[in-house]
Amino acid sequence: MAVSFDLNCTRCDRLAEYLCEIRARFPDYHARPVPTFGDTPSRFLIVGLAPGLHGANATGQPFTGDHAGILLYRSLFEAGFSSHPDAVAAGNALALTNCRITNAVRCLPPANKPLGIEVTRCNEYLAQELEQVSRPGLVLALGTVAHRAVLKAIDQKQSAFPFRHGSEYDVLQGLRLLSSYHCSRYNTQTGRLTELMFREVIGRAAQYLKTC
Repeated sequence: MAVSFDLNCTRCDRLAEYLCEIRARFPDYHARPVPTFGDTPSRFLIVGLAPGLHGANATGQPFTGDHAGILLYRSLFEAGFSSHPDAVAAGNALALTNCRITNAVRCLPPANKPLGIEVTRCNEYLAQELEQVSRPGLVLALGTVAHRAVLKAIDQKQSAFPFRHGSEYDVLQGLRLLSSYHCSRYNTQTGRLTELMFREVIGRAAQYLKTC
């Protein structure tokens, strides 16, 4: 079943109005809901928070063109999931192997902080994306919001699978959830998440997919 993602989705009034403002300010930006990027079919799905103003919101490709993408794509390249170590713009010939990248919220939120209702309204898209993960498969959630969104999308209790950096759970038959602090500028510059910590998580993902 194809994922019924809507590039013109306006389910969330606040986000739709904000994107209209952004398109007026930055007419060359994508400034619309951002589709999932990567290989189909795939056993590895990465779920972030939401598009960044000058990143995916500008390029139309998750984690492309912003600081968080630097560490993510470099780590994916080192682990064999990406054809290039960086992604500065959409359409730059970068390809993912057995890996897809999406966000819990597909639209740019003001101050990069989606409301709970916006996460909920976007959750159907995430649920459909999760259904497409080949089994046995792995989901990597970047941050608490993404972690909780994944659990909601598969109808699992939040209390049964608490978030912590490096947590790893079998949440459904054939589906494992691995979580990490988000590779945002804030987390990496404050030292909450080091490059070594993040590369270790990606390495664990690669090892799991090789051996399961």
